[in-house]
Amino acid sequence: MTSGTAPGGYSNLWKRAITGIVLVAVALGTLFAGQWPFWLLVEFLAIAMMFEWSRLMQASMWKMLFAICLMTSVTGALMPFPFTSFPIAIVALLFGTAFCSAITVSLRLGFGFFYIGLASLAIIFLREQGGLILTLWMLATVWATDIGAYFSGKTIGGPKLAPKFSPNKTWAGLVGGIICAALVSLIFAFQTTLPLLIVPLAALFAIVAQMGDLFESWLKRRANVKDSSNLFPGHGGALDRLDGLLPVAIGAAALNWAGLL
Repeated sequence: MTSGTAPGGYSNLWKRAITGIVLVAVALGTLFAGQWPFWLLVEFLAIAMMFEWSRLMQASMWKMLFAICLMTSVTGALMPFPFTSFPIAIVALLFGTAFCSAITVSLRLGFGFFYIGLASLAIIFLREQGGLILTLWMLATVWATDIGAYFSGKTIGGPKLAPKFSPNKTWAGLVGGIICAALVSLIFAFQTTLPLLIVPLAALFAIVAQMGDLFESWLKRRANVKDSSNLFPGHGGALDRLDGLLPVAIGAAALNWAGLL
């Protein structure tokens, strides 16, 4: 995710746009295709993110491979469970996290395992329990935040949001992302059965998404890398593309499970 960058050239814009269109098409295609295509996509992205997280943590090869294999096994086994017993899936994920931390002797790898695994299960839960429209709204909210932040930051510029973590992100980008997310949610509220509550919730999720973006920027700054990988041309890696979606998915799934969304 790219949150409001300062004014500059648009040389990378076309590459970003083409890759972005392809990614959106794949996401929507699998979302509407049914359970298994969507599950497989989420599983693939979870594995890719675990690989990238391990690299950012500068884990040794065997620790990286162990974490990836464990992520593949645990999330693959748990994906049928979130829409029947979400709490059981979380407990099982916690055991997997403890196992990952103990074997690799790395709390940082363990945290990444839990964070990525929980977000992946949350996305599946929301798709199965909340339905297509709610999941589509969540995705559209994050995408609108990303687009609004990018172009607001490029066009307006201004004071930096968190120069120590991500020197290109601006307050204008933050506000632009919030406004775009709220506008898209307003359309959803009028065109679907979703309540107007999603509009202020989208504004909150826009902030959450950009905090997730800053968190990943901080991780990359610590690892002294520009992107988590080069999986997606113009967008970096899976973590770069989904850094804002991860915390939003967890929040949306929690609200839906509690009956508040």
